[in-house]
Amino acid sequence: MSGTKAYGPRTEAWRKLERAAREVPSIARLFAANPMRFERFSAEAQGILLDFSRQRLDETALAALLELAEETGVGGWIERMFAGEAVNTTEKRAALHVALRRPAGMPLASGGEDVMPLVEAERVKIRRMADALHAGELKGATGRAIDTVVNIGIGGSDLGIAMALQALAEHRRPGLAVHCVSNVDGVALAHALAEADPETTLFVICSKTFTTLETLTNAQAARAWLLEHGGEAAVAGQCAAVSTNHEAMDGFGIAADRRFAIWDFVGGRYSLWSAVGLTTALAIGSEHFDALLNGAHHMDEHFETALPDQNLPVLLALLGVWNRNFLGIPVHAVLPYDDHLARFPAYLQQLEMESNGKSVRRDGGPVECATCPVIFGEPGSNAQHSFFQLLHQGTDPVSADFLLPARSLVGRQDQQDLAAANCLAQAWALAAGDPSGDRSADPSTEGFRTNSVQNPSAEGSRSGSASGAPAPDPHRSCAGNRPSTLVLFEALDPATLGKLIALYEHKVFVESVIWDVNPFDQWGVELGKRLASGLAGAVREAGDDPAMVAGALVRLRELKDL
Repeated sequence: MSGTKAYGPRTEAWRKLERAAREVPSIARLFAANPMRFERFSAEAQGILLDFSRQRLDETALAALLELAEETGVGGWIERMFAGEAVNTTEKRAALHVALRRPAGMPLASGGEDVMPLVEAERVKIRRMADALHAGELKGATGRAIDTVVNIGIGGSDLGIAMALQALAEHRRPGLAVHCVSNVDGVALAHALAEADPETTLFVICSKTFTTLETLTNAQAARAWLLEHGGEAAVAGQCAAVSTNHEAMDGFGIAADRRFAIWDFVGGRYSLWSAVGLTTALAIGSEHFDALLNGAHHMDEHFETALPDQNLPVLLALLGVWNRNFLGIPVHAVLPYDDHLARFPAYLQQLEMESNGKSVRRDGGPVECATCPVIFGEPGSNAQHSFFQLLHQGTDPVSADFLLPARSLVGRQDQQDLAAANCLAQAWALAAGDPSGDRSADPSTEGFRTNSVQNPSAEGSRSGSASGAPAPDPHRSCAGNRPSTLVLFEALDPATLGKLIALYEHKVFVESVIWDVNPFDQWGVELGKRLASGLAGAVREAGDDPAMVAGALVRLRELKDL
């Protein structure tokens, strides 16, 4: 299959969807017409249930969305990615993060070469180091066992690691301290070093080029700390690096057996499964790390083979396109009802917005539709006491994904049951409004497509109902009609986490195909990094300050020198 078909807005299905969006009833009316919507508007695979019955979606719209996937060649693009073709079109590279979790005995060729021997060789090195640490045999320069790991990286070399470490906290090695250092301001590094022993601390430096400003600044500060306490032997014995820049690693002092490879066919935000995930493997052990990879691989197989109407990543992507492009919803909330997933929304912020926050098509022309929404989120109970007010009564519509494990991993099932009740109640309230009747009339079929709030009429608010009953309090009115999807699973073990991450990776890919953008580059990020490098000297001393920031630089230097 070619994989190259019509761009989303230029398809017949897109026009059908525009008509469907004008006619679709409110979520409450959809349920009134069919209380058994769950049977049709849900799908389950790989131990994950996708319940999208509370989406503002009817049969006509769902059928047109599936047509859109066909007309934009989603199936062909999936084939191309798994075949190792250059789906990263602007950089002319394959995007083979799926190879990183693929079993060693399943070849995957790119450019005529099977990449699996390279991948498996690094896996073996990861397993060996993780096994040595868990056996107490990974030692520092003085012979004492490593008991602290500090990961130094940023973006894709930090967010996935930090997310996985919290998500898999119950699977981590007892007594092992793990820190993630990313920001260039030095705060996280200072806090980590204050708690660490220079004889028992291992630094893992993740930088494909070994030139990233933030990572190298923190890494050089960590190196100076090791040199102060243990000399060059401490650097060689207690630093590992994931990079392609061997010359830079030579200059830093990274020992040959502490170097791990990364490849151009792996983008940073898709690299948790590679040696970039070394810190995760060290924390949870090789068995659990393998389970994480296997879970992702099982989702890969589902994505590659399932029919579109039962394909979880395809369905999740189509729901995203429907809400963004046809219901006009510009913001999407990720709401996990398990504190283990506290960092999952931040992880998805990078995965989705760095991938699909694009306004240029693959061929260089401008997009003709909205692309990635703003992604944000927070664990459920905290979020309810924070920004849920806006979700229920704000002027702009927000769609949501609720992530819910059925079973507690910390032996507090009664509290997890309460979290589940809160999760389901919030999904219900967002969709239906206030079922007690103390709310405005049912939303019109127009819903929030025009980003307008459906308040009770001023006359009704003043005079009450025709029957003489007291008028609803407009301040308590919750109109409902806010769409959401429930992602339900048994428990958050390593395999399930792998499936969840892969689910969202593939969702992003499908959306990129429909929007015709390349999800594997990030030129906007590169611009800011380049300008920051040029300004580093100007912050320290006056010179030919750029006009755009000259005033701020002058005042910054004055404040710094007070």
